[in-house]
Amino acid sequence: MIKIFPDLNQLNQFAAKKFNTIGNRAIEENGRFAVALAGGSTPKLLYQLLTTPRFKNKIDWTKVFFFLGDERNVSPENQESNFRTANENLFKPLQIPTENIFRWQIELKDTEKIAENYAQTIKDFFDLTENEFPRFDLILLGMGDDGHTASLFPFTAALGETEKIATANYVEKFDTTRLTFTFPTINNSSNVIFLVGGVSKAETFQMVLEGEFQPEKFPSQVVKPRSGNLFWLVDEQAAQLLK
Repeated sequence: MIKIFPDLNQLNQFAAKKFNTIGNRAIEENGRFAVALAGGSTPKLLYQLLTTPRFKNKIDWTKVFFFLGDERNVSPENQESNFRTANENLFKPLQIPTENIFRWQIELKDTEKIAENYAQTIKDFFDLTENEFPRFDLILLGMGDDGHTASLFPFTAALGETEKIATANYVEKFDTTRLTFTFPTINNSSNVIFLVGGVSKAETFQMVLEGEFQPEKFPSQVVKPRSGNLFWLVDEQAAQLLK
């Protein structure tokens, strides 16, 4: 489903409602809501909205369990940290208990170990067998100007990963290694919501949705939940080139 909004405020109002609807259904059915958050600036507005009276009292936060779909290889206190963004704008204002928050253990230093550790944490949480993938109730994603999502960047090794839940991914253009969920993990989710805003995304967004299938060039094209719902929530600026 693609929904186009006049501005980011209305986009995030809709996203916050959707978050609560999906969350309450998950809590009703399974006794908990497992959600993986996105990094970047667009979700930050959503996190702030969820802490306002209109939304924060509509869900039992003690039953919401938070993961991060990707992370930069920086300390949790670093300005670039996805955890820090979520912590300052969502976890702290809502006083989420620490046992409900699962972050990448960057302090392990070795990126392969960090990814393995996070995959094991997820396996333990979902009580998975050897080759199973987790079924998150919701995974939030953004899309970069280059078509990347999570830390699955164009022409990087992680795009071809089919067995791991999470992996370390070297990104040449930044000369750094990122930590990320893999496509099998993302595509096993019950719900995936893309939040896309801004004129800088317009050309890529049009290619991702209406161009030929070039998954190495536009990784966001690979996100297609196998038995779940996919929502593209986009502002008019990002959607202006759609035919």
